[in-house]
Amino acid sequence: MAIITVRRLVKAYQSYKKEPGIFGSIKSLVNRKYFETKAVDAISFEINEGELVGFIGPNGAGKTTTLKCLSGLLWPTSGEISVLGFTPYDRKDAYLKQMAIVMGQKNQLWWDLPAVETFLLNKEIYEIPTPEFNETLDELATLLDVKKILNVQVRKLSLGQRMKMELIGSLLHRPRVLFLDEPTIGLDVFMQKKLRDFIREYNRRFNATIILTSHYMDDVKELCKRVIIISYGKIIYDGLLENVVKKYSPEKQLLIVFSDQVSREKLEKLGKIEAYDFPKVTLTVSLAQVKRVAAKLLEEFPVEDINIENPEIEDVIRKIFSGKQK
Repeated sequence: MAIITVRRLVKAYQSYKKEPGIFGSIKSLVNRKYFETKAVDAISFEINEGELVGFIGPNGAGKTTTLKCLSGLLWPTSGEISVLGFTPYDRKDAYLKQMAIVMGQKNQLWWDLPAVETFLLNKEIYEIPTPEFNETLDELATLLDVKKILNVQVRKLSLGQRMKMELIGSLLHRPRVLFLDEPTIGLDVFMQKKLRDFIREYNRRFNATIILTSHYMDDVKELCKRVIIISYGKIIYDGLLENVVKKYSPEKQLLIVFSDQVSREKLEKLGKIEAYDFPKVTLTVSLAQVKRVAAKLLEEFPVEDINIENPEIEDVIRKIFSGKQK
């Protein structure tokens, strides 16, 4: 069942060009030249209940704008959006009590007060019954291992601890839909893993529908089976993460270990050399040529070991973002 439905969503901004200098400023007061920028350009997708979907793309691709439209923070220029049967920008209380948006660079906590004070305020805002509030707070604090610091001033907490508190504050009302925008940004590797484990557990325990944006591919690889890739406001891929490599990189990598010296010139005739550190060499070869090249290497070269692998997903995504793959 589709919990989130987006049909030809467009969010455009109008800007104007100004010539440099004081004369340009005066001229712009009389005759401004406007142009339109589409942050989101007629995108469509559906997300079912309980799905945890990665929403990825380069900076300025339209990820955050889309999440803001879905959460009701922005009014779309055109198109249709439905989340839990509601139109987000109507900002109805019944909708707001079932969703949450967490942005890694924004905060809701009061700097000079313990985080629990913000939690108590949220309890009243969302009209959470006291028994349910206590149960949820205890459960979330236990999952995130922060029970001992609930009463510590926010400004005395580390970045990772503050991010955990931000998550708790956003999840006290047990939202059915969760929008996570760069939730692990700025955190160290250990803390990133902690938050990923928590997001995975929250998704499993509450069957929450989650859209995750992140520039850390480890977040996406570990949490999301499905990804939506957006670039310049348009969706260029929507499907299983494991199929991204098949679609956008029709190549294989041959990892070869030689028992004797082999010249680069001979290997360059077989494929693209990605790494040459004798006795180890990495070759990139098209799918159509993999069998032929592998057979030629085994027959004509002093090969000690050979492995055929798909390219790393990070490399493929990087090529997509840079426009090298279509």
